[in-house]
Amino acid sequence: MLAPSRSRMGALTRVTVAWGMTFAVESIDHVVLNCHDVETTADWYVRVLGMRRESYGDGRVSLTFGGQKINVRPTGAEGWVTAAADAPGSLDLCFIVDAEAAEVGDQLRARGVEITEGPISRTGARGPMTSHYCRDPDGNLVEVATYRGAD
Repeated sequence: MLAPSRSRMGALTRVTVAWGMTFAVESIDHVVLNCHDVETTADWYVRVLGMRRESYGDGRVSLTFGGQKINVRPTGAEGWVTAAADAPGSLDLCFIVDAEAAEVGDQLRARGVEITEGPISRTGARGPMTSHYCRDPDGNLVEVATYRGAD
């Protein structure tokens, strides 16, 4: 059983779990996206989804949006700790936007993106949402969803 303790601001400050744990995951900080070509991948996410490209460390690239970021890792790169399978095109990602579903479809098409499915009703972390699916240059499945107007 979780026993959350909240600060004055309502933020979760500590969770005690019955089996002796003293913490629980609060959020995702970043995801690493393995790709064939960093420039092509970064350009697509900036051009299609409006993310911001940033450089850090020794020439590494990240894409930022809201309070999150995606580190863009070229497949086979040395010096990166990575998953057992270094495989571009193996992710399913869902991004939330604050727009009407029709706007999402219009923007994707205006940028030359093929919508593989949508608009379609789905259930997200916050409830009903409307999604459009497409693929990035490496073939990752990218879901662009909105909670606006969803039943």
